[in-house]
Amino acid sequence: MRLCVYGAASPTIDKEYIEKVEVLGKMMVERGHSLVFGGGGNGLMGAAARGVRSAGGYILGVIPKFFADETVEEICDVCDKLIEPDTMRERKQIMEDNADAFIVTPGGIGTFEEFFEILTLKQLCRHNKPIAIYNIKGYYNDLESVMRNAISKNFIKENCLDLYRITDDLDELFAYLEKPVEGPRMIKELKDG
Repeated sequence: MRLCVYGAASPTIDKEYIEKVEVLGKMMVERGHSLVFGGGGNGLMGAAARGVRSAGGYILGVIPKFFADETVEEICDVCDKLIEPDTMRERKQIMEDNADAFIVTPGGIGTFEEFFEILTLKQLCRHNKPIAIYNIKGYYNDLESVMRNAISKNFIKENCLDLYRITDDLDELFAYLEKPVEGPRMIKELKDG
């Protein structure tokens, strides 16, 4: 499978996050998967790429041209293929189109936005690809609380929790991603309106 990994670009985060995502990258290759990611060389993006590269896996990076032009962040130098679209919108679309499943690692605004976009698209039945959140050091515990709060107040249907899996266990994460995808759902099962 082609696994799209979302995550932080920051080089100043706790090294434990970086080490765990490097292990994730290695495990991806050991299980026969390749990497699609945002093309960054630092943070968890760089960690995923280094892990995949160390195990001999294939890496597709997607990073907008202006990142290099304006020195936004370091660009990964170990990609087998690097696509440089003009916009962030194009970047996300290319990553989504080239992925069979998604892994969300800890990150900031961009990672939150990527997660909620693919989750919304799944809720609207525009795709049926697995979405796994790698909850390193409980990073996404508060996000899970936000989701459950919105469900308790009827802003989100409870069965939307079935659209993704949140775990800090890599074996469980890969078991979820690799199991056969269930048939498509109906929008009305997942969304009021």
